[in-house]
Amino acid sequence: MSEKVSPLRQPAAPVSAAAFMDEVAGLIVEALNLDVAPADIDPAQPLYGEGLGLDSIDILEIALAVSKRYGVQLRADGEENERIFGSLRQLADYITAHRTK
Repeated sequence: MSEKVSPLRQPAAPVSAAAFMDEVAGLIVEALNLDVAPADIDPAQPLYGEGLGLDSIDILEIALAVSKRYGVQLRADGEENERIFGSLRQLADYITAHRTK
């Protein structure tokens, strides 16, 4: 007799890169309470300074939200931070490669 698996226990379908970028954009908007729609964040636009205009405190807030949601540990003094937070696309790619949740 084969056991039926509850639909709630099915593994989640893989999310497309574009859909995941939208999800990360939503996380940024939510974490920082920005007055911008997640869809309006250009994936290639810089997050720091020019572009989205975030500062180091904003980046720390995003790092905390990313850690809670995806299990990715980002250090405030991390050597790769400039690259990781270079754009929405770079952040989403980094999370995809290092997520534990």
